[in-house]
Amino acid sequence: MKCAIILAGGKGTRMKADCPKVMCNVLFKPMISYVVDAVKEAGAEDICVITGYKHNEVEDYLASVDINIKTALQEPQLGTGHAVMQAGAFIAAHTEDEILILNGDGPLMDAETINKAYAYHRENSNSITLISAIVDDLNGIGHIKRDENGTLLRIVEHKDATPEEKLINESNAGCYWFNGGDLQYALSKITNNNVQNEYYLTDSLEILISAGKNAGAYVVENNEVILGANDRVQLNGLNTIMRKNINNKLMVNGVDIPCTDGVMIGKDVKIGNSTVILPNTIIIGNTVVGDSCVIGPNTYIDNSQIGDNVVLDNCKILDSTVENDVDAGPFVKVRANSQLKKGVHIGNFVEVKNSVVGEGSKSAHLTYIGDSDVGSGVNFGCGTVTCNYDGKNKSRCKIGDGAFIGCNTNLIAPVEVGDKAYIAAGSTITDDIPEKALSIARAKQVNKEGWVDAKKPYKE
Repeated sequence: MKCAIILAGGKGTRMKADCPKVMCNVLFKPMISYVVDAVKEAGAEDICVITGYKHNEVEDYLASVDINIKTALQEPQLGTGHAVMQAGAFIAAHTEDEILILNGDGPLMDAETINKAYAYHRENSNSITLISAIVDDLNGIGHIKRDENGTLLRIVEHKDATPEEKLINESNAGCYWFNGGDLQYALSKITNNNVQNEYYLTDSLEILISAGKNAGAYVVENNEVILGANDRVQLNGLNTIMRKNINNKLMVNGVDIPCTDGVMIGKDVKIGNSTVILPNTIIIGNTVVGDSCVIGPNTYIDNSQIGDNVVLDNCKILDSTVENDVDAGPFVKVRANSQLKKGVHIGNFVEVKNSVVGEGSKSAHLTYIGDSDVGSGVNFGCGTVTCNYDGKNKSRCKIGDGAFIGCNTNLIAPVEVGDKAYIAAGSTITDDIPEKALSIARAKQVNKEGWVDAKKPYKE
């Protein structure tokens, strides 16, 4: 059985953030969410997260993701070894299993790398297998020391390394596979006899080697997977890499991104073949976009379902469904719990909220459709407003199939407009309208001849 312990207790002082370090976002998701996803995808059946700074924030988030994830609190924080010690009960329950330990601020670590390291771990009957990388920047790394035959000896933290050891370019990635029983043994032997007076998990390597256990290091093929972030500059670097990787994968799978400038697509997003994503477009959350769409420019989509052959130009779509052949924009906002059915046209400066707009209905410009059930083939004239809020309660409007709503109409909810009914421009509708009826609800025009000369004469 595969299990995982995720270290997520750090404050991240250099981030200058109010939240725990692992809760800092990469492409609009906390870093730890990517780590949790990776270990699950790699097959981990039981997960324990070690929390610390503002632990309630991390614990609440994890509970919203998966109620089965266990947590343990590290307080005070006395090093990585001390952090893992807080999962003592978890480890005791998995002494016969293989336990992965990794950092919660490493969002680029993927299931493929984890499983390749696991295969290496099992093939060599290792008690411990660490993941390493050959790096150019040696500052602050954990240097992996080997003998002349390449056999692992120990991991030396940069601040504890000799000048010679500081030249070693094989870096510890902070990700390990352990046999559960051997991990338990190593933790019992770790001391804080070092410059920082902390308990280093890295000491477990030397402890297990001294006990005659097998140890190895799996060297990654792509150094990007080991990267983390200690400040906002490095966090920006993670965003850049993640964005590039996602966009490249989508393009390989048939999505057209002719210019990637400003295109940010979340890891959980799915996009169909031959869809075009134009600049300055952000698509995040559990969004699905169909085939042969044109999305953008300047479009934002979150947690929404987009059908095939949809055009969204300068749109904001939130928690809604847009069916096939919809044409929307520019400057359109579709708010939560809305549904635009097949062939709907929503044009300039139209907002839809908590409404269903039926098949083939059109609202070309300057209209608000809120808390409404709109039938098929409805036409909204410019400036139509569904007045859904009376200051205390929200009420719904119902508009039947084929209705024609004249320009500058106010529909005072709750009100029902019958099938194929017409409303004259400039009307304020307070009562239901029967089907096929014409409703006129405006004051009679009165012209007062000579009023200007009599009351407000022009000054010469």
